[in-house]
Amino acid sequence: MGSFELVANLFRITQTESKLKRDNVNTEIKACSTHNKVGKIVRNAIKEAGGTMPEDLPTPEKKFKRIRKRKEN
Repeated sequence: MGSFELVANLFRITQTESKLKRDNVNTEIKACSTHNKVGKIVRNAIKEAGGTMPEDLPTPEKKFKRIRKRKEN
């Protein structure tokens, strides 16, 4: 995961957390629904701005190999 995808995830997380507090969400079902709604908003913002969708970002191959190697050991 590169810096762009990390930032997008962090933005989604912070916005979801803020909305959960603001709306006083206190059930798992409502929290999941809120999370999904905020995620869609963030994805739409990336798309409208002409950004690359997270699933279309290149995978850093070198780091991936390093992670796989650590898992095998």
